[in-house]
Amino acid sequence: MGEWIPEPLPGGTEWASSRTPSDPADRITLDESINMAFLVVLESMTPAERVTFVLHDVFRYPFKEVAEIVGRTPAACRQLATSARRRIRAADAPVTPTAQQVGIVRDFKQAWEAKDIGALIGLLDPDATSIADGGGLVQAFLQPIEGGETIARFLVDLAERAGDLELAESTVNGQPGLIGRQNGVTVTVFAFDIVDNRVKHLWAIRNPEKLRPWTE
Repeated sequence: MGEWIPEPLPGGTEWASSRTPSDPADRITLDESINMAFLVVLESMTPAERVTFVLHDVFRYPFKEVAEIVGRTPAACRQLATSARRRIRAADAPVTPTAQQVGIVRDFKQAWEAKDIGALIGLLDPDATSIADGGGLVQAFLQPIEGGETIARFLVDLAERAGDLELAESTVNGQPGLIGRQNGVTVTVFAFDIVDNRVKHLWAIRNPEKLRPWTE
């Protein structure tokens, strides 16, 4: 039911409220194998493309061995890997430095808490997309929300309706993100894709089955 998002991975650190030499935000590393944008692109591949790409390009299996595993010829596996790389290049965007990501996500949190629609619109790409995954187990919007202004207004409305929602800064899939808590329990994990200093994609994972590492 609704959209499907890969499981969010905790980083085990939260950021300090002000920047200090020991601020965990300074230690966040961008791991291309776990960041949410990469996992979403990986999921868009066919099963054969995904297996071939992961085995060859990530784990460095030679095409001969990959062919034995997936039941294709080495030539076919090369084509699958090429197709997978094409998908990744099509979705590729310049990487925003971690320090800038930290600042943007922190500003986003503060604007959301202040219910400042104007500030949120300024932080969101005009063509931004927000997707939620409730897994059919909890309430979540079923269709992607398109457009920065539409997303900003939705978030402010959500803040007004869920007055007890507390936002905290955290590392999500190796990048700056946010977690939402109600009564001290994590109910939502927010992952961000930041392009040209604006939020291009916002993923909200609410499926409690996927939040177990964040609640146990």
